[in-house]
Amino acid sequence: MNIRLERPEDYREVEHLVREAFWNVYAPGCCEHYILHRLRQDPCFVRSLSYVVEDQGRLVAQIAYAKGIYRPDKGGEQELLLFGPVGVLPEEQGKGYGSALIRFTLERAQELGWPGVVITGNPAYYSRFGFVPASRHGIYHRAFGREEAPVFQLKVLHPADMPSTPGWYEDPPCYNVSPEEVEAFDRQFPAKEKKVLPGQLSH
Repeated sequence: MNIRLERPEDYREVEHLVREAFWNVYAPGCCEHYILHRLRQDPCFVRSLSYVVEDQGRLVAQIAYAKGIYRPDKGGEQELLLFGPVGVLPEEQGKGYGSALIRFTLERAQELGWPGVVITGNPAYYSRFGFVPASRHGIYHRAFGREEAPVFQLKVLHPADMPSTPGWYEDPPCYNVSPEEVEAFDRQFPAKEKKVLPGQLSH
C-alpha cells in the first residue's frame, strides 16, 4: 500500500473511484464525484492534503480536504479544515485503506499547522480518529442550528490555535450542487442504474 499525493493525471480515475464508492449509498446515483471535480477548481481546495492510496499500481482510495470558514460571535473569521469526499472502491472496502488514509492525512494536517478539522459524518465511525461533537467546543454548523448535532464533529489538532467560541461554521459553497449540474457531469461516465435503497438519506 502506497499513500501519495494525488496528481493531475489521476483526476478522472479518482472521480470514477468516488462515483463507484458513493453510487446509490446516500441517494439514487451520487453527487460526490462532481463535488470533488468542483472542489479542485476552487480556492478553498487544499492541494497539499489531497491524497490517494495506490495498491499494486491501482488507485483504491482517496481523500480531499478544503478550507471552511468559522465566524465567532464576537466577530472576525478563521479557516478550519474539512475533509470529504473520502472514498474507497466498493470491492476494497473493509481492508483498512480508508482508515489508514484518514490517520495519515490528519497527522499531515497537524504537521502543517492547521488548528482543527471538522466533518459531517457518522460519529460511530469517526470517533475512532479522535472526533467529538463540535458543539462541545462551541462550534456550530449553520445547517443544524445551536443544538446538539452529533454528526457535525471536530478534531482539535493545535488547541492553542483554535478560534474563540461560540460561533458559526459554514462549508465552502462549492459543496452545494444542483441535481441538474450533477446529471450533466455524470453523462461523462459509463451509464449506471440509479436505485432507491433502504437507508438512503434522500430519494
